[in-house]
Amino acid sequence: MTEAGAGALREFLVVLALALAGLLLAVLAAFAPWYVTPADAGGGAVVEMHSPQRAGPGSGGVAVETR
Repeated sequence: MTEAGAGALREFLVVLALALAGLLLAVLAAFAPWYVTPADAGGGAVVEMHSPQRAGPGSGGVAVETR
């Protein structure tokens, strides 16, 4: 094997090792459990959703006259 071939192989192996390390870090970030704080110990909170009221008489909205 020539000196240029050995350098290219070494560079390829370094790039491959860095790519695998990055992939491992991405998998750990995606699938690792998040730490639990005392506030989170009770589980998720329920959030109520409300749609906005239509503007009209007595609702405090602005009436727009259409033509």
